[in-house]
Amino acid sequence: MRVLCVDDALPIMEDTVAMCRTLPEITSVTGFTRPREALEWLEDHPVDLALLDIDMPEISGLMLAEQMKRKYPDAAVIFLTAFPQYAVQAIKLRTSGYLLKPISLEDLKEEVAYAKSRRTVCSTGHIVVKTFGNFEIFVNGETLVFHRQKAKELLAYLIDRNGRGVNRPGIFAALWEEGLYDYSKQKYLDVIIRSLRETLKEAGIEEILEIKNGFLRLRTELLDCDLYRFLKNDPEAVNAYRGEYLEEYPWAVFNSASLLSRK
Repeated sequence: MRVLCVDDALPIMEDTVAMCRTLPEITSVTGFTRPREALEWLEDHPVDLALLDIDMPEISGLMLAEQMKRKYPDAAVIFLTAFPQYAVQAIKLRTSGYLLKPISLEDLKEEVAYAKSRRTVCSTGHIVVKTFGNFEIFVNGETLVFHRQKAKELLAYLIDRNGRGVNRPGIFAALWEEGLYDYSKQKYLDVIIRSLRETLKEAGIEEILEIKNGFLRLRTELLDCDLYRFLKNDPEAVNAYRGEYLEEYPWAVFNSASLLSRK
């Protein structure tokens, strides 16, 4: 794993970097005391994990994490701070970990191992899907970019259905929850479906979506997905799941509860 460490206190930054270098899963670690320098460095250096102090001048760790994730959405974040009141904000950013200073090597080792498990649980396929935490899909290692966020949500919903078909009224009821499925909404949903098909076609993976007799479904056998591995009791997937599932979508709460009952 490629790791970035940012802490405005030089001794703490150096200690954290030193601890990271003792962990075999970390292949490289770079440290900064100035967040702006870290952001400049990130322009040309992708990372797998960032260890960030929160309370820093000019750019806080929360702001730094947000900007970093725009460029590297799959990068994990572990906040290192002496201020527990920041925990709620950190959780909203879907961080991989949150450690209070002074940190111990054992605590850091555990959080790094968790962050690594979330990245590697679906690392072998041509089409890789991550549902634990926030939703992302990767094609040949590259993050799939959607023209419309609602098309991305539609794909997440179809993945959640695990190969079961759903018609347009069913999709509308799940993704919009409220509102009348009238003619205008039907036309808008058609736009979303068409956008999803275009995105998949551009990525060369249009074969994963099947539309037949008015029903949409995914060919799940073509996907390397943490959810599907979990349901098959794959040990890595089971260890990677910590109660976070498609966090940005309210409709996912139903399946999330089911997953928790299986732990």
